[in-house]
Order: sequence, then C-alpha cells, then structure tokens
Amino acid sequence: MDAQDPRSIPEILSAVAGDLADLVRKEGELIRAEVSEKVHEASRAGVRMSMGAALLIGAFLVLLQALVLALSKFMDPLWASLIVGVVVGLVGFSLVKSGANKVTPTRMAPERSTRQVRKDAQLVKEQVQ
Repeated sequence: MDAQDPRSIPEILSAVAGDLADLVRKEGELIRAEVSEKVHEASRAGVRMSMGAALLIGAFLVLLQALVLALSKFMDPLWASLIVGVVVGLVGFSLVKSGANKVTPTRMAPERSTRQVRKDAQLVKEQVQ
C-alpha cells in the first residue's frame, strides 16, 4: 500500500472487490467468445466429415461403375475397380479423419482463457502477499 494513498482500508478493499468482479466478468466474456469460436470450428469440421462421408459413398459407386466401364479395356475389370475404389476410399477416409481430429475434447478447450485465468490468479496471489 502506498503511504500517500488517502483511502481507508475499507475503501481499498471495496476497490479490490470491484476490480475482481470486473475481472471475473471479463474472463467470462473471454471464455464465451473462445467457446463460440470453437463451436464454429466444430461446425466446419462437421462439413469436412460430411464431405468425407459423401466421398466414401462415391467410392462404393465408383467400384460398381468401374466393373462395367472403360477401365476394363486396359486391365482386368476386377483390378481396375479395386484400384479406383481404394484411391477414392483413402481420400474420403482422410477427410473424415481430419474433420474428426478438429472436434476432439482437447481441441475444444478454451486454451487462451485458461492461460489468462492462470495469469490473473498468479497476479492476485502476488498482490495479496
């Protein structure tokens, strides 16, 4: 406490309580904003997963189509179907996997807010001592 501070101890405590209330409110706003950002990211990952699923269905259709189409002119139809199906299936799988990795619980945690709350708690501890 500054020796020149004209405020009484109750006034200082009141100011500290007000500052803490402000801090908690702002931290809450920060957490809400970060969670909103994470939800938006999860929705984009859902779109990726949907695209991946559509490609996986397309892989099945390509397998059926490849049995009777032009690739059978260059190689055995069974091998042509297998090659096309595997390639499209791998692309679809990678899209689904990358989308699923974006929505894991650890990636959805509000990391910046958590760091800021820890910093604030440390600052309060230092001020109290």
